[in-house]
Amino acid sequence: TPAPSAAAAPPADVPMDADVWAALPDDLLLEVLARVPPFLLPRLRAVSRRWAAAVPRGPAFLAAHAAAPSHGPCVLAFARGGPAPAHCAALSLPLRARYRLPLAFLPAWDLWLVGSSGGLVCFSGFDASSVFRTIVCNPLTQAWRVLPEMHHNQQRQLVLAVDRKLRSFKVIATSDVYGETLPTEVYDSKADRWSVHQMMPAENLCSSKMAFCDSRLYLETLSPLGLMMYRVDAGKWEHIPAKFPRSLLDGYLVAGARKRLFLVGRIGLYSTLQSMRIWELDHGRTVWVEISRMPPKYFRALLRLSAERFECFGQDNLICFTSWNQGRGLLYDVDKKAWSWIAGCASQLCNTQFCFYEPRFDTSIY
Repeated sequence: TPAPSAAAAPPADVPMDADVWAALPDDLLLEVLARVPPFLLPRLRAVSRRWAAAVPRGPAFLAAHAAAPSHGPCVLAFARGGPAPAHCAALSLPLRARYRLPLAFLPAWDLWLVGSSGGLVCFSGFDASSVFRTIVCNPLTQAWRVLPEMHHNQQRQLVLAVDRKLRSFKVIATSDVYGETLPTEVYDSKADRWSVHQMMPAENLCSSKMAFCDSRLYLETLSPLGLMMYRVDAGKWEHIPAKFPRSLLDGYLVAGARKRLFLVGRIGLYSTLQSMRIWELDHGRTVWVEISRMPPKYFRALLRLSAERFECFGQDNLICFTSWNQGRGLLYDVDKKAWSWIAGCASQLCNTQFCFYEPRFDTSIY
């Protein structure tokens, strides 16, 4: 058998001469820098004055960064309520590394994590005067703003949605966290104001978890049974009579890519018969179709007690599970049908909240 040729061997890492980097045209240099993982870019500012001027806020760089492929999914962890001040970190799934995101630029208020979309992160909470506030920020650029007060300004269930094509975002406010029904309000960053819309025609929500996909907001409800769907473009609620699977103990709605909507929950009344399953909504037939079951070894490791709580969140056909007693997160890739553990998702530490996060320098808070 002939020996493998030198061309078949993997290329060795050869450092590029500094003169070659210095001679790169500006447009080519920006194309290279735009593909560097966002968490590593601030370190490159020390390379030269030329790089410091381009990274990460120069308009030419932001344009190249916006056109470059996404870094990939990250898990954002926001810890609050412990002896240390609230802090944030991002676990990069492509790099398998954890990066601290300082929050010292935000007001020292009592904040909760609402969620993330398109590079922005939303928090809500009470300011020093006990007034309910909503904050939207870009953790990478440390740009932030406090949104105007809502017409019915009290602690509400909120969802953040970024539209990259229109370079804008919306925040949707439904009922308050205690279940009181209030008119739906939508904040539009272009208009910089809240608009009041239809009150949600549901009497009994069975979960505070919401899912936003394809410009629609979904909530689970028991009365009427099924889902309530809010069309952002029309400003109206609709009832979807999709019955829940039998023996469902706890269910989470999870938004997938494009129009895909998933339901995640435990099935079974007794601990020896319980299992975790994932369904997808068939929009045409208005039924939940089972697409996966968590393997028993993962289920037993995730939930050691039958009554133990778990949390679940998703983005772009990735679903992540966390639980109080498990220091790792369990990731399920819907497209690849693959399960895997990821480190850095210890929800028992300081009342930690999680969501998926896409690091972007080009997403504006306006």
